[in-house]
Amino acid sequence: MKTLTVAVLMLLSTLGPSLVIGYVGYGAVKALGRNPSAAPRIFLAMMLVFTFAEAIAIIAMLVIFNLFR
Repeated sequence: MKTLTVAVLMLLSTLGPSLVIGYVGYGAVKALGRNPSAAPRIFLAMMLVFTFAEAIAIIAMLVIFNLFR
């Protein structure tokens, strides 16, 4: 039962950041299609959001791992 709980919590903690990454990637591709000359600004913003989303996922998984160790 403990393993199932950990698996479900890890799934939930990575689902949010994964959805953010997908949504931001979609938005970046759409924005580049409309205005290709804004690529450097779009790329910078996209990488910052990806970095923060991944950091949130890593921190959440570390917290869950430490709680159920």
